[in-house]
Amino acid sequence: MPVVASERIDAAIAAKPDGVLEVMADTAGASLLQVMERLPDKSVKLLPAERFDAIWAVLQAWGEVLFIVHTPDIVLECTGRLPEGSHGHGYFNIHGDSPIGGHIKVANCKAIALVDRPFHGRRSCSVQFLNQDGNAMFKVFVRRDKDRSLLPQQLLAFESLWLDV
Repeated sequence: MPVVASERIDAAIAAKPDGVLEVMADTAGASLLQVMERLPDKSVKLLPAERFDAIWAVLQAWGEVLFIVHTPDIVLECTGRLPEGSHGHGYFNIHGDSPIGGHIKVANCKAIALVDRPFHGRRSCSVQFLNQDGNAMFKVFVRRDKDRSLLPQQLLAFESLWLDV
């Protein structure tokens, strides 16, 4: 990465270290992946896209998760269980009794990021699927309870995944 880009990313992170990663990326003229690569140590673990099926299977056991799709035009949040999926016609087709459904172009997945960092003053843990441009396809977050604390069982599942990879 050119020094100028690194400096812009570092400045965006320093300006709001617990802010929205996409805002940092936009501010720095960088991709989400480039920002993740500049975050402090132990904030992100990157996994190869080939782990998609295995990671999806792990996430299915978490129960109701917070599923987010963040584009320049919308941050769509949906709570539900990740349903079963199958590969067909170039997509990973998810279907079942869940508000989360659709078709994921897995071939566009470049990497999977485990992210454990502060977000607006609170710990935030997520699994983010990144596309070929280094931006988020979608994200799966450990949910919070009514007191805004991370759900203990999901947090343990996230930490277990973190240690297993």
